[in-house]
Amino acid sequence: MASTYSGIWPVAPTPFHPSGEIDEQGMRRVLDCMIDQGVDGICILANFSEQFLISDDERQTLTRLSLEHVAGRVPVIVTISHFATGIAVARARMAKELGAAIVMMMPPYHGALMRGTAEQTFEQFARVGEVGLPIMVQDAPLSGVELPVPLLVRMAREIEMVKLFKIETPQTAAKLRALIAEGGVAIEGSFDGEEAITLLADLDAGATGTMTSAMIPDLIGPVLRAFHAGDRQAAIDGYARVLPAVNHENRQCGFRAAKAAMVEGGVIGSEFCRHPIPPLHPATRAMLIELLRPLNPVVLSWGS
Repeated sequence: MASTYSGIWPVAPTPFHPSGEIDEQGMRRVLDCMIDQGVDGICILANFSEQFLISDDERQTLTRLSLEHVAGRVPVIVTISHFATGIAVARARMAKELGAAIVMMMPPYHGALMRGTAEQTFEQFARVGEVGLPIMVQDAPLSGVELPVPLLVRMAREIEMVKLFKIETPQTAAKLRALIAEGGVAIEGSFDGEEAITLLADLDAGATGTMTSAMIPDLIGPVLRAFHAGDRQAAIDGYARVLPAVNHENRQCGFRAAKAAMVEGGVIGSEFCRHPIPPLHPATRAMLIELLRPLNPVVLSWGS
């Protein structure tokens, strides 16, 4: 399937020292490990990067560090979501100045009750679009904002820079299928997320790519490539092989899984998550590694 925006674009975790400070050298190693796994792009400062636990100054440091270290080896998406439109615009400008390829944003929301209307959401994306970077719309339950297909299609058609869509809602495949059917060529990139827990159905619905965690992109990427090359059985077989680990990550671990795997493989030195996020239960972590080892992913040997 021909698309400028396709393939596997995982989210980079943010490593911390056990004392809680950002591990800048660890961040560079995370990025190198991801690139060595053949990713098509990298997303930083997303929810799986613990962006909600990172200060504004740290966000700027991580954006600059990541873009300078990747240095064009793969395109980088910078997440810029914020309830305040002016802050989202400022983040987009900084990302563009530092060399980001794309920005990703959720609709405006704050807490459980402050949510942008359809028109306010449209206006925020339009304002960010004036910065001049392609935008990925993140449609995720976390925001609590409903983004119906007609609104997404309107954004794609009327806001020049709205080009990509990451759909993570329940029944993702159905929404992707409707979005692609109604939006046509205006939908330049259609992605799923959720650690690829629904990947095969989403590919069947027309997804051009996936935004997984950074845990096993070397094993999920071939599933996409096989599917888009027309080798459906190879895609099914490859997906069936990794699905127990993906399921455990998605249902039991969340963003802590990639860090645990990276510590196990010597990529980073600590899987610390800032309070109030608790560490993985030892039994949950042990099962994750137990499921990963037979797969022999790059992450478990990269640092050795």
